[in-house]
Amino acid sequence: MPSIDQIARQYRSLCLTAIAEHLPTLLGQAETHESSYLQFAESLVEHEQRQRNAKRIEQNRKRAGFPLLKSLEEFDYRFQTTISKREVNSLLDFGFIDNRDNVVFIGPPGVGKTHLAIGIGLKAIDAGYKVSFNTALGLMEVLELAELKGELKKKINQLLKFDVLIIDELGYLPMNKQGMHNLFQLINALYEYRSVILTTNKEFTNWGEFFIDDNVAVPIVDRIIHHSHIFMLGGESYRLKSKLNQAS
Repeated sequence: MPSIDQIARQYRSLCLTAIAEHLPTLLGQAETHESSYLQFAESLVEHEQRQRNAKRIEQNRKRAGFPLLKSLEEFDYRFQTTISKREVNSLLDFGFIDNRDNVVFIGPPGVGKTHLAIGIGLKAIDAGYKVSFNTALGLMEVLELAELKGELKKKINQLLKFDVLIIDELGYLPMNKQGMHNLFQLINALYEYRSVILTTNKEFTNWGEFFIDDNVAVPIVDRIIHHSHIFMLGGESYRLKSKLNQAS
């Protein structure tokens, strides 16, 4: 009679590592529930699939580069009343990703734009999509470095491997001419091919303030707002509220 360790090694040789690692437990559960051969076979496959899915989600969360994990369940709709839970939940069938649409959150600092972007990004990863999070400043630095190395196209192609690109805090700092050019190249490549979740503190009519050149701002805005879901957020800053509460 073969031993459990021998059978586990055979499963591992077939890259069925989750089954191999938990084979004694799975056998014990089958005996306890008096499972049929077919039920046991099914339980092995389901266990392997669950473990692989969990590992894939964990890897994609790390690869996304989130600065912190902010779930939608933590979002306080009682404080931020300019957007409703229903509006946010309407995005969670991820039709906007499948249709290559964009999502834009516009509002002053501290009102929850980044929280919503990260929360939706996490849900998208759980649903099987690949997400990349970048601050606008960090993204500009990455693109500029790639451009200096003559690898701008290569870097853009790497970003195109993600289903969703989150660009956070666009508009907080002005851009130089090369930064504007690089961002246009990226947005143009993403247009109708991949989805963008964008947070910004400025309405589209004011984008000339940080792009400096309206000739660049207009085509970028045009590509972003075409096929987009736009949400205007207002109210007081969460962070300011938290500090005031701590001081009182």
